[in-house]
Amino acid sequence: MNLTSLWNKRKSIVFTWLISYSAVLIVPIIISLIIYSQSSMALKSEIHRANDSLLKQVRYTIDNQIDLMKRLNMELTWNSKLQSLINSTGKPSEAQFGAYQLVKEFRTYKTSYASIDEFYVAWEQGASILRPGNVRDLPTAFQTIHQTGTMTYEGWLDTIRKSASNRFTLLPRGDAPDTKQSIAYITHLPKDLSGQETGTVVVMADTVRFSAAIENISGFSGGQALVLNADNEVLLSNKPVTEEITRLLQNHLNGISQASASETDGDLELFYMSSAVSDLKYMLVIPSNIYWQKAEYVRKFTYISIVISILGAVVLTWFFMRRNYSPIKQIVQSLMDRSAQEERVEWNELSFIERAITRTRSEKEQIATELKIHQHALRSNMFNRLLKGRVDTLVPYEEAFQSFGIELQSDQFAVILFAVENGESISSELPGLDGGAKMKLLQFIITNVVEELSGQQGHYGYVAEIDDMMACIVNLSEADAGGRKDELQQIASEAQRFLMRFQMDLTVSISGTHTSLPGIAEAYQEAVDAMEYKMVLGKKGIIHYDDIRFDNGEAVQSGYYYPLQVEQQMINFIKAGDFAQASYYMNDIMQRNFAQPIMSLTLAKTLIFNLVGTMAKAINELGDGESSLLGDNPLWMEKILACDTIQEMQTELQQLLGEVCVFAAARNESHMTQERAESLRGLAQDVVRYIEEEYRDPNLNVNMIGERFDLKGSYLSKLFKSQIGEGLLDYIHKFRIEQAKELIRCKQSSISDIAKQVGYNEAATFIRVFKKFEGITPGKYKEMI
Repeated sequence: MNLTSLWNKRKSIVFTWLISYSAVLIVPIIISLIIYSQSSMALKSEIHRANDSLLKQVRYTIDNQIDLMKRLNMELTWNSKLQSLINSTGKPSEAQFGAYQLVKEFRTYKTSYASIDEFYVAWEQGASILRPGNVRDLPTAFQTIHQTGTMTYEGWLDTIRKSASNRFTLLPRGDAPDTKQSIAYITHLPKDLSGQETGTVVVMADTVRFSAAIENISGFSGGQALVLNADNEVLLSNKPVTEEITRLLQNHLNGISQASASETDGDLELFYMSSAVSDLKYMLVIPSNIYWQKAEYVRKFTYISIVISILGAVVLTWFFMRRNYSPIKQIVQSLMDRSAQEERVEWNELSFIERAITRTRSEKEQIATELKIHQHALRSNMFNRLLKGRVDTLVPYEEAFQSFGIELQSDQFAVILFAVENGESISSELPGLDGGAKMKLLQFIITNVVEELSGQQGHYGYVAEIDDMMACIVNLSEADAGGRKDELQQIASEAQRFLMRFQMDLTVSISGTHTSLPGIAEAYQEAVDAMEYKMVLGKKGIIHYDDIRFDNGEAVQSGYYYPLQVEQQMINFIKAGDFAQASYYMNDIMQRNFAQPIMSLTLAKTLIFNLVGTMAKAINELGDGESSLLGDNPLWMEKILACDTIQEMQTELQQLLGEVCVFAAARNESHMTQERAESLRGLAQDVVRYIEEEYRDPNLNVNMIGERFDLKGSYLSKLFKSQIGEGLLDYIHKFRIEQAKELIRCKQSSISDIAKQVGYNEAATFIRVFKKFEGITPGKYKEMI
């Protein structure tokens, strides 16, 4: 099959390959151009940096010399003897003597500044030149120092007298080698008191001292190096200054204020840098063809490599396209059947292969998913049979374990049960999933977390769903049998903490350790029994079976505290609408029974049923036909009994108690006027205060209190009961018993002494009354605390 026939098939992969190979070809070309651009920029940056470094070296070398010239100039200017000389108003002979002393001192400067070739002071008053060791008149000094034929005497005088102060310029020097030129730094001395010029300080250094640095940079870069003063006059250059250079200086240096800069002007590249110690400027001018020689080489090399790459890519594309299509054709023919021959002509070859593979993989994944679902169901069923104690299977468990990939490391097992207490609220927070999918997700999370935590403790854990709970069969390791309980506790607590991240509230129960596979059923039953105790211990805890079981030698609790007198008192308080007292009694009953060692489930349920019965009695006695509270709340009993824990039941009972007391108080208020109710409440409070003050009196009784309030004792007791909820005599006994209990807790007095302290002459009477209200004798109560 040739390329033309392949191209005519528009959906063939040949067309796609041509586009792909073209894209692959374009990408490296683009990358090469980008690399060329970046490398060119980097090369330019390096060239700029190299020339900048050369200029900095020149600046450093020349600036050192210039700095010496300025320092010497400064010392000469402010020399005390020179200042005295120029400001002297004495006789000329004294001034001449002062000049003589000054030039002698100049010799020390000559020694200290060996690199300074010449310096002198033009003294205007004496019309003389002061040099180290001698004083010369102006013409003689000119002939001695500057006579080279390049400058006239008048020009020299104009330069030293009229040029700006602190200015660098070129002056001829006869003793200078080669060029006979020196760079001079000229500074005018301060004017005298009459405002007349006093003189000029000139410090000179031969140009040969600067030429070496300039020659080095020009030899390296092939350009022209120049040193300019503040007026852009060329002080020094390694090559003659042409008109083009002069034009370049005028165009680019006028107005420049930067410390350094680089510019391009036609065929020239300009680099500029200011001196760090003076107003001099350093400039490097390089022809562009020399400056960009390396960059041009890189550009040509890049273009040639791109052309070679294109030619090679065309040849390789042709070769590999023909070679790669042959196996594609064979695969298509092997996957295609005769019935799809005509339809296949319009297909893209890769699309056809993709559809065939996708169809095959889909069928394979469907089969694998079904097998996985069945395997999970079989695995869960096997664990359920183990947990329920059904070990009579057709396939031995050892073989089943191997088929499910389950490993055992010992014959010691324990079971941990997990109950999700807020499964409905979690499900509501997972939108987009049905109920079954949400539960499977929760089970999946618990399974992975618990099995991993079991492995961290060195055990093997296998989790299965059973009876709306998650059961983990823990195959315990052989090591450290004594610490297994703590390790199981660690697994449970870590699972609770971790799953709180998913807002899961878990109640966990842990069985004891059992041996062999049949022991798994016993362990499961123990975990179930422990889980039932969440009714007593509350939800979201960890319950060990060892903590709730009763050994044969232990005393089993056979009853609970809820005397008939207490029940009647609570009913009376409810009927009186006294929620505070009724709630106190109910909380006291719960505290007495459930604050002790764990109560059996049977007794706990019986006590709750008894309390529910008390509420039913009180509600029934309060009811009056259609307005009965029981009729208004027909499902209150079912709501209480539907609670899972004692704490929830107590909360529901307290809520119902409040509603009933409000109803009873309203009912009682409706039977009396407001004024009478207030009077009776005040009377009841007075009676209460009187009892609290006189309860120690053995003669305190109903008649004594009636006489105190000018009422018949029986009538007063009836009024008191309507307000407080209990009879007057019972209240006296109850108050005395409460005071006696406080004295018993102090354990400082005997029972007889305590009886007398609370108003009982006879200890037997005290014991009888105490047992009536508390259900136990004072002595037993004392032992309990």
